Amino acid sequence: MGKRFEYWIGNRYVRSRSKNSFVSLISAISMLGIAIAVMVLIVVMSVVNGFERELKDRLLAMTAHASIEGTDGQLMNADELIAIARDNARVSAAAPYVNGQALLVFGKQISGAELRGIDPQMEDAVSGISDVMQSGELTELAGGDFNIVLGMELAKAMQVGIGDKVTVTLAEGRVTPAGIVPRTKRFTVSGIYRVGMYEFDRRLAFININDAQKLYRMRDSVSGVRLAVSDIYEAPAIVREVALENGKLVLVSDWTRRHVNFFRSIQITKSILFVILMMVIAVAAFNIVSTLVMVVKDKQSDIAILRTIGARPMSILKIFMTQGSIVGVAGTLAGVGLGILLALNLEAIIGFFESVFGIKFLAADVYFISDLPSDLQYADVLLVAVIALVLALISTIYPAWVAARTAPAEALRYD
Repeated sequence: MGKRFEYWIGNRYVRSRSKNSFVSLISAISMLGIAIAVMVLIVVMSVVNGFERELKDRLLAMTAHASIEGTDGQLMNADELIAIARDNARVSAAAPYVNGQALLVFGKQISGAELRGIDPQMEDAVSGISDVMQSGELTELAGGDFNIVLGMELAKAMQVGIGDKVTVTLAEGRVTPAGIVPRTKRFTVSGIYRVGMYEFDRRLAFININDAQKLYRMRDSVSGVRLAVSDIYEAPAIVREVALENGKLVLVSDWTRRHVNFFRSIQITKSILFVILMMVIAVAAFNIVSTLVMVVKDKQSDIAILRTIGARPMSILKIFMTQGSIVGVAGTLAGVGLGILLALNLEAIIGFFESVFGIKFLAADVYFISDLPSDLQYADVLLVAVIALVLALISTIYPAWVAARTAPAEALRYD
């Protein structure tokens, strides 16, 4: 017999139309089960990767890579610190800022907000605010004009648009003969941005840094300096280099410390989902066991004939391992293809269903991100495919071993 007849017979068993249609149905279900499990795992991993990517991009767009602040909330030597930071080869940009809390009032609408005073020219180099402007321009925040840029959700809550006057009220008041009166100032809405994270779109507003210094009576001091670095994963080390070179007591922070819980939770979620869905693949793969056991019972006479004409037990083992492997490979390849296709077009598919049925899969006021992102990483696809193939191969061993131990005389006794 030819050396590869086992693979030829195993392939014929997969493609043949057996009189036992139930066995063929079980084989098809096993193949479909593996395909669906692999597809779902690829899509879920892509969505989790997408959440991590979007969360990182959007957080860094609004909070910068690192920051240096004064110990008492005020930084006096901002210009010197910016010059030191720019001299560092690993710092790509630096910009001062002023942070404060305020109450925004427009007609009957009242909302608390965080005000951030920025230099529009310098800020554009350390963040992506100008890239997420929906209306107006960030450069319109000129000193002395008292303009303000609001997040889209905050603008909706306040029911304001471009050109409207918003009253900014501070908790810190001024003393008058009539008592303590809250400090207020009217700002003109000159722009609206949308970063896609409810936390920022609903609570953060931008004004010019000079206006913020006047509003919070900080004179020439600022709250801190924000840095953009060449390697975001080296941000903790870089910001410490700049702070030590400055030689004064300051507070340093970076994106890994401020938002570490977000990324840890995503990594934990990704690991848990991977294990759970891998169990689903394992269940689908081990369906091959029941399929091959039925095939072995159905092919008892064929096995006996092959044994009587000289086939060795190892050849019988290879025949049924080939059949099970083909089912596993076909199911895995189908799942990989469908998973890649779905992951690459997931955002368009979700958008279609949201527009047709008028529903929102991610509520902006509940989740940090209102869009459902997808980031297909082929390393994950390869890992899923390899594990699915290994599980499918392992599932073929026991039924093939049972077939190899079939005694020809016992199988042909009643034929």
